[in-house]
Amino acid sequence: MYTATNTCPVCGGEMMVTGLECRACASELRGRFALGRLYRLNPEQMHFVETLIKNRGQVSKAGDELDLTYATARSRLDDVIEALGYEVVPEEEPVALSPEKRKLVLEQLAQGDISSEEAIEMLRTGQVKVKVKAKDKARAGADEPAPAEAA
Repeated sequence: MYTATNTCPVCGGEMMVTGLECRACASELRGRFALGRLYRLNPEQMHFVETLIKNRGQVSKAGDELDLTYATARSRLDDVIEALGYEVVPEEEPVALSPEKRKLVLEQLAQGDISSEEAIEMLRTGQVKVKVKAKDKARAGADEPAPAEAA
């Protein structure tokens, strides 16, 4: 049995299914039926999608099985996304933080100085802000001399 494709092998136009037949009773249905989005994929793309699904959507494992680098597997996934008619939105490149800044963020998170959302944002953007607790501010204020009173 041949595999249906959405692309005409002669002119490259879009193919349409015009008949269906039941294997059990040989009943036939004639008309014009649209193929789903997955039929837009070429055989190589379909194989990639099947492997990706088999690996529960983990691109790295699908790439390993197909002997592809992670970057090549991601590129194949982008090709599939485009072939299905969707826009590929480029991911933001993660910012490389120095080990010291990363440790500072994690320490602030562990001490409760920042929320997990703030920590994620700092790690994602590389914009590390040192937050001072209210009690630390009060302690810092106690170390400063009191302003002189006017006589």
